[in-house]
Amino acid sequence: MRDTDNMEAEMEYDDGEEPSFSDPEDFVDESDQELLGDVLRDKPQEADGIDSVVKMSHLCRYMSISDEWEAPEKQPFKDFGNLRHWLEDPDCRDQYSVIYDSGERTGIFANDVKEPIEVEERARWTETYVRWSPKGTYLATFHQRGIALWGGEKFKQIQRFSHQGVQLIDFSPCERYVVTFSPLMDTKDDPQAIIIWDVLTGQKKRGFHCESSAHWPIFKWSPDGKFFARMTQDTLSIYETPSMGLLDKKSLRINGIKDFSWSPGDNIIAFWVPEDKDIPARVTLMQLPSRNEIRVRNLFNVVDCKLHWQKNGDYLCVKVDRTPKGTQGVVTNFEIFRMREKQVPVDVVEMKESIIAFAWEPNGSKFAVLHGESPRINVSFYHVKNNGKIDLIKMFDKQQANSIFWSPQGQFLVLAGLRSMNGALAFVDTSDCTMMNIAEHYMASDVEWDPTGRYVVTSVSWWSHKVDNAFWLWTFQGRLLQKTNKERFCQLLWRPRPPSLLTQEQIKLIKKDLKKYSKIFEQKDRLSQSKASKELVDKRRSMMEDYRKYRERTIDMYNEQKPLRLELRGGVDTDELDSNVDDWEEETIEFFINEEIIPIGDL
Repeated sequence: MRDTDNMEAEMEYDDGEEPSFSDPEDFVDESDQELLGDVLRDKPQEADGIDSVVKMSHLCRYMSISDEWEAPEKQPFKDFGNLRHWLEDPDCRDQYSVIYDSGERTGIFANDVKEPIEVEERARWTETYVRWSPKGTYLATFHQRGIALWGGEKFKQIQRFSHQGVQLIDFSPCERYVVTFSPLMDTKDDPQAIIIWDVLTGQKKRGFHCESSAHWPIFKWSPDGKFFARMTQDTLSIYETPSMGLLDKKSLRINGIKDFSWSPGDNIIAFWVPEDKDIPARVTLMQLPSRNEIRVRNLFNVVDCKLHWQKNGDYLCVKVDRTPKGTQGVVTNFEIFRMREKQVPVDVVEMKESIIAFAWEPNGSKFAVLHGESPRINVSFYHVKNNGKIDLIKMFDKQQANSIFWSPQGQFLVLAGLRSMNGALAFVDTSDCTMMNIAEHYMASDVEWDPTGRYVVTSVSWWSHKVDNAFWLWTFQGRLLQKTNKERFCQLLWRPRPPSLLTQEQIKLIKKDLKKYSKIFEQKDRLSQSKASKELVDKRRSMMEDYRKYRERTIDMYNEQKPLRLELRGGVDTDELDSNVDDWEEETIEFFINEEIIPIGDL
């Protein structure tokens, strides 16, 4: 009992003093880890995307919902008309947008060999520039508060996206999504620098942080629009639609990744990694969504690499700048990957001169290279053959060019010396490598092919040069058709066309019977010319009829005013020359003429 009493005494507290249950400052509570370790391991991470995250807010509003179901209010249907209306033009005229008057006015024109046909023109339609969607369905305009999309026959507003201070946009190839960038909206807790929107609904799909837009677009899309990818330091993040979450809920760890690019024809990503000590540089081709590496190419003594896909994804060219051991200069290798062949074989073309430009033929197996130093700049044309060889088919030396512009249909191209080279132009047919024409558009800043490859426009933009602002229309052969001067002209963009609905077999059949169709088109051209002549005759007849009516009205007025004239002139009628003959005075004037007779015999 004594021990018990002592224990009770020890547990007594002084009056006014309460026990402290606070933890020390350096105490770390690990009870959650001990008790809930298996649960915490499945805790969603920021890099996992939004598939595993449920965000709930404003739950109080659901407390006031009625228990009885009410039918939702029916929304009116918005008819934007036929968004492919321009494709129904009976003369197959392509359209293009023009910004002029230093950006104050924007117009849409239909291309015609005689003169541009105005389709729509508005003042302050955009605050900076415009952008067509990949298939030409929408025209995007820029505003301080966001982006607007226009389309249909009368270019009605289809959709708008609120993104304050937006500067850049990019469409998915399928036109289902649009990506916008603004440097003003980003916050740590709410990523708003880059926003992906649903074009059809106008809803925001997801926001992302972005530190710099120096390499736009930040996100690169797969050709079918099902995936988009982004590269950060040592990481390649691939997202899928429509969830906008990471593929397989994780990013790829690729140490040192420098650049990547999607194939235009397949869901294949090409990326390259530089050398690291004894590990060589490498180019990797990865199939998505399986992430299988279908080809790896090791490279040595690499300074830099550039990835160039052919339009259909049939070939990939990796431009490799190297410094071979024992040399001081830079050698360029063009590593050509044959994507349609088994195990993806690679051919190499080496060039020891500096490279100015490289470009694939869009629908073919040729490529062009500008190389050398000014004034000795050469252009070389190569053909990738099926037998595993790459042949040099032609080289032109001493060219005034710094850019290569292939026709969208292939075969024809323009070699252009833009800006500092004063607009020198060379029109080339690569089927036999002949120069069809050499011309010049002084101080030209841009070259734009129309979607069909029949016409090409050269222009001098007010954004780059403050005088001689205009755009010229040429045929693919280099024949000048039009010179259009626009006050402070800024930008011309051709409206893209969606892919043809014809199969390859149908296209081959059309090419086979081209002579038959040519006769129809020639007849239509003659009819168009005669129509133009008829229009001119009709215009002149209309002007003559207007003059005849005006003359009749004037004669009637003249006759009505005759009494007033007689009154003013004291009854004297001065309208006729033989009036008031009695008041005439006759005066005879004689002229003296000297007469000289010259005998014929003296002649």
